Amino acid sequence: MSQIPKRFQKFTEDYPNVAKAYEQLGDAVHQSGPLDEKTRALIKLAISTGARLEGAVHSHARKALKVGCTVEEMRQVALLSLPTIGLPSMMAALSWIDDIIENKK
Repeated sequence: MSQIPKRFQKFTEDYPNVAKAYEQLGDAVHQSGPLDEKTRALIKLAISTGARLEGAVHSHARKALKVGCTVEEMRQVALLSLPTIGLPSMMAALSWIDDIIENKK
């Protein structure tokens, strides 16, 4: 789980121009304001958590670790979602984050 999913790899191989445009869009929005890289990574993890997107939580957890976010910071993101999205959704997000953390050991 700590690597890029095969489905996304196939997408980039089958549609390289679309994948490149998607990557450029991501780069543009990341550079559009004053937030530092670590803060942006935690926000993207939070957005994915709130949307209940397992694949996105996995992806943004990997990226958060890569930019220096701690395990405790990432787990707090999930915990902060509890009053908003409820216990079952928060528990799911926490398990998805742990999927990535446990594969890094």
